[in-house]
Amino acid sequence: MKRYTIHTFSALALLLAATACTRDDARTLPDGTQPLTLTAAIEGSAGTRATVDNRWNGNETIALQVTDGDGTDWYDYMVDDKGNMSGDYYWTNPGSVTVLGLYPNIMAESNDWTWSVEEDQSSDADYQSGDLLCSEFKAVNFGQTPNLTFYHQTAKVVVNIKQEGLPESISATTENISLTIGEGGILAMDGSFTIPTAADNDGRWLGTWRTGSTKGSIKPHLATAKPEGCFATYEALVIPQDVTAGTRLLTFTAEKGGTSYGPFYYTLQNNAEWKAGYVYTYDITVFHYGLEVQVSESINWNDGGTGSGNITLKDYTISDDGTYTVYTAEGLNEWAKAANENLSTNCILMADIDLSGVDWEPIGNGNYYNRYNGILDGNGHTIRNLRQDGSYEYGGFIGHIGTDGRVQNLTLSDVNINNTYSGRYPSEMGAVTGYNEGTISNCEISGSVSQTSEYGNLGSLVGNNTGNIEYCRSSATIHGDENNYVGGLVGQHGSYVTSSFVRGCSFSGNIIGGYSVGGITGWCPYFYTVIACYSTGTLSNEYNKGGIVGFLQHGSETTACYWEGFDGASFGYCNSGEGSGAYQIDGTTHTWQTATQAMNEALGTDAEYHWHTDDPNTPPTLVPNN
Repeated sequence: MKRYTIHTFSALALLLAATACTRDDARTLPDGTQPLTLTAAIEGSAGTRATVDNRWNGNETIALQVTDGDGTDWYDYMVDDKGNMSGDYYWTNPGSVTVLGLYPNIMAESNDWTWSVEEDQSSDADYQSGDLLCSEFKAVNFGQTPNLTFYHQTAKVVVNIKQEGLPESISATTENISLTIGEGGILAMDGSFTIPTAADNDGRWLGTWRTGSTKGSIKPHLATAKPEGCFATYEALVIPQDVTAGTRLLTFTAEKGGTSYGPFYYTLQNNAEWKAGYVYTYDITVFHYGLEVQVSESINWNDGGTGSGNITLKDYTISDDGTYTVYTAEGLNEWAKAANENLSTNCILMADIDLSGVDWEPIGNGNYYNRYNGILDGNGHTIRNLRQDGSYEYGGFIGHIGTDGRVQNLTLSDVNINNTYSGRYPSEMGAVTGYNEGTISNCEISGSVSQTSEYGNLGSLVGNNTGNIEYCRSSATIHGDENNYVGGLVGQHGSYVTSSFVRGCSFSGNIIGGYSVGGITGWCPYFYTVIACYSTGTLSNEYNKGGIVGFLQHGSETTACYWEGFDGASFGYCNSGEGSGAYQIDGTTHTWQTATQAMNEALGTDAEYHWHTDDPNTPPTLVPNN
């Protein structure tokens, strides 16, 4: 979609009529008449034309409006690479005329045109196609060759990325950087333009705009020229518009050693007005960390220079309520220190984090009494290579989650946990937490979790659960001691007083060893419910093993749960009668398609996630329940 012509709000017939009207048939040129000739210049050194110094290419066609004693008409004028303009208007008397130029050539008699810019401005052509130019009105006497100055009528956003502090692996190429202006489609991409009728206080002829209804975001153009000390400069032409406070203006990501940093956002703190003919410049200094911004002032197109905006990226930031917003492993460690001092300290991840080389100490130091009651929000990100090799009564990423604690939207990938606790009490071990009294939601585990304690509870997600777990997945390998209760997700439910549940979860890993072993939970005492879960994991132990629960006791129950993957039963041992609500996928009575339907009915229509499969032979996956 190129923008080399501007369409009016009038009918196409009007355009054609205006184009045809050259008035040549009305002229019998007397002796001494001559063509009207002019020269054209472009305001500013921050060029958007084909040449970086704002000069003409030599093949542009300008629409020249000429007003004389006979009225007003538009003419096509060609401009060469030196700015000389020539067209087909001829003087009919030695009086004066008034002229105005528009680029690209617009043949219309209306003062109101629609104009748009490209969403993808990464190429030279698509970037430059958004450049709308209009000259001043100028009176020209017979025989003169005046110079017309053309003014940029769009606004321009420039983002300078400074060299200092860039991650080493991206310091030699811009391919590792991604920048979006107005992510999510919040910018006006078109508008109607009215030509100027007078110069402003600075002597510049700038028209007025009314924004259109088309919204979008912009992938900016990588400039060939950049200020000294900058790694890269990105630029975009934008429709003049008001941008309200709270708008996510800039979205920035970078890559280092195969690890993505970001996305980092700059959100406007105050209302901003992008005006025609002005440049808005933001200077980013990258330290592959967090985000701070100061808003720059606008500058005239011809002023050059850079604005005063700064984006500084840090390991983490702390909000007024004490929440840590974390971008790196260093930032996560700082949150851990703060959380051990105040076990209600919240954390939000803003990037994937690699903990290679870190021996992670569980939050709360593995002590039963140190319950974490904050919110850890993975925000859809992944913590990779969590390693924990030691002796903990309560082990995992967090030792013990209290009743107000919550872990959500987090993936722990390639965990490597080995607990060797041999104390007085049974040990509790899971990748997320040893003991959960709170809520764990939308978490995923892969890697290896093992425990070699004389007595204990072991699960890939949680060792002992008296809280609620929902919409979690695990493909981990679990190694349990012969006296351990081991579950694909939960070792045991440990309360005889309060009810809790696991719902909408799945296990597809491998369990080796253990006393009572279940695809979802090893031991279910009283008041425990497993709802709409399935297991396709393998279970390798000699004692009580079940596709869903290893040991199901009075007061606990399963609803719409399914399993396949080993030769056994739904429950390893059940002292509450025959047990019900758990079924083997046999390909006839129960298929994954019928199981998916039954599990979704058990979850309910208002569940945050539902199961989905397109193949009766394929286990379902969780999808948002829109």
